[in-house]
Amino acid sequence: MTAAVPVLTLDGPSGSGKGTISRLLAARLGWHLLDSGALYRAVGYAAALAGIELTDADAVTRCAARTRIDFRDAADGDQTRVLVNGVDVSAEIRTETCGAAASAIAAIPGVRAALLAKQRGFRRPPGLVADGRDMGTVVFADAATKVFLTASAAERARRRHKQLKDKGLKVTLADLLREIEARDTRDAQRAVAPLIPAPDAVVVDTTGVTVEVVVERILALLPGH
Repeated sequence: MTAAVPVLTLDGPSGSGKGTISRLLAARLGWHLLDSGALYRAVGYAAALAGIELTDADAVTRCAARTRIDFRDAADGDQTRVLVNGVDVSAEIRTETCGAAASAIAAIPGVRAALLAKQRGFRRPPGLVADGRDMGTVVFADAATKVFLTASAAERARRRHKQLKDKGLKVTLADLLREIEARDTRDAQRAVAPLIPAPDAVVVDTTGVTVEVVVERILALLPGH
């Protein structure tokens, strides 16, 4: 039964370190990994490709239901590759524009419902590390170990700025900070599955803390570790 498969949820805002930390945890534990944000980004990308206005909730919901989204392990051990209807869109969905689209469509109840079964399907033995914004509150509310990662908006903007610069993309720190603060507000205030810690989640502030320290702190929360 899937309920017997252990799940470690990592929720938190963009730039809190969820992606890097969840990948390292999954590798250390030998568990499966769910990057739920990639699912929403993929739907946003598919909707834009189809010329669908993100304000058209019914059309975006239909797009979410029919879009085939697959994850593939990267050959170089880097970020998991994301395929939309068989096409690798890993680079395309990591843009700030796609991130904003993901945040917008995540507020649509029909989209969340369409993706819920897809997300829960990742729960397979020996275990799952689930990275997102409502993993511990909605998708895997029965998870035994829940973590809410956070960091200051300024710190998260600096991290994102470095990531994008390393990829050769030109962005300003000020613009990123504004986008992050706007997304935080939108995610926290949405009516459906707002971005808040689960009541039983352990809050971990990653500001000024190394990834290695955070990983060890989280591993210590798991039974038998």
